[in-house]
Amino acid sequence: MFENLTERLENVFKELRRRGKLSEADVDLAMREVRLALLEADVNYAVVKDFVARVRERAVGHEVSRALNPGQQVVKIVNEELIKTLGEPERLNLSGAKPRVVMLVGLQGSGKTTAAGKIARLLRSQGERVMLVACDPYRPAAVRQLETLGERLNVPVVFEQGVKPPDLAARAFEQGKKGGYTVLILDTAGRSQLDQALMDELSAIRSKVEIAETLLVVDSMIGQEAVNIAKGFRDAIPLSGLVLTKMDGDARGGAAISIRSVTGVPIKFLGTGEALDAMEVYDPGRLSSRILGMGDLIGLIERAESALDQKAAQEQAARLMSGEFTLEDFANQLRQVRKMGPLGQLLEMLPGGMGQLARQVDPKEAEKQLKMTEAIINSMTPAERRRPDILNASRRRRIARGSGTEVQDVNRLMKQFRDAQKMFKTIKKSGMRGLPRLFG
Repeated sequence: MFENLTERLENVFKELRRRGKLSEADVDLAMREVRLALLEADVNYAVVKDFVARVRERAVGHEVSRALNPGQQVVKIVNEELIKTLGEPERLNLSGAKPRVVMLVGLQGSGKTTAAGKIARLLRSQGERVMLVACDPYRPAAVRQLETLGERLNVPVVFEQGVKPPDLAARAFEQGKKGGYTVLILDTAGRSQLDQALMDELSAIRSKVEIAETLLVVDSMIGQEAVNIAKGFRDAIPLSGLVLTKMDGDARGGAAISIRSVTGVPIKFLGTGEALDAMEVYDPGRLSSRILGMGDLIGLIERAESALDQKAAQEQAARLMSGEFTLEDFANQLRQVRKMGPLGQLLEMLPGGMGQLARQVDPKEAEKQLKMTEAIINSMTPAERRRPDILNASRRRRIARGSGTEVQDVNRLMKQFRDAQKMFKTIKKSGMRGLPRLFG
């Protein structure tokens, strides 16, 4: 989402780092570029004005003029002030009598139902017993979608035809209490726009059950309109948090930077994709690092820990370093990496120069190459995967036909595989001393 903004800011910082000293004129020029970059990213004008003023005040002060590297000091200030703008992180309030009720609200198309499933999965992974409640009887598709998500997650979904949402919420609460559930997630109805009928229904639900959290789900791709929607809901009902969906989209991303400052409502979750595990607990420090091109190694490690089979990963690492890994191992590694999420998202989480290099890679093309590689390996027999040296011309033609590729693609993969084998054998012989030479 922040690709264009990140590139603009990186260019500004590059210019600052080149200078041994920074004059007020240098800072003013840099702040002008930062202001334009943020406005182009659709960040609220008042938020941009306040942010740039704070950064400038610090950037022309003693902490920069006396710094050994003024350019890096300004980047540090921008990061600190951006984190301040993004707001303090706040966790879900799951205190009090069980089950605690989390009510999701928002307009149609914001991604409420999917967000309900993702949050249910996240809470269940933290040891909660979760129940989903379909409080949108006006759209049968929404009920069915929630039921499908419940089946995939093995989480019960409560719905009764003809029962009004406030009464359904009350019945579900009693059912959850008797069943020993700890969290109820209410997927409420949306509208195409803010109206009194919607607010009256949400207020009626609040009068029937005690709500621990009221989370507004907002589509981050609609830019500043997301901020206006959040203000409208906040003025009508008490909100305890925000869920920003579609943060993996190609919109300008300004809503994520503006929304906390303008509404005063904390962001609690970010939806980063379509998969059920694509929901992150909001961390302003990590988001700021991504925006400024510093990557998010913590997030990358968390994804790896969540998606990878640790024992299998250790065994494969041992085989890699022994130089004895096969195409079967190679295919297993590809499958493990793809469990971590879309390749484009993983590349964006790389820090510094690696992140800049990654942004030069077309994620769609890289994803296509991964799928092609997997298809080629899957078209081989077990013996061919274990002993690729037996792949003669006729076998390669058969593999190409079976994978829907060309023989040249098979040959290219085999060359890459042999090169990798040689590289790891070199590393093994040098006792890891070959790493700097190979990768530096």
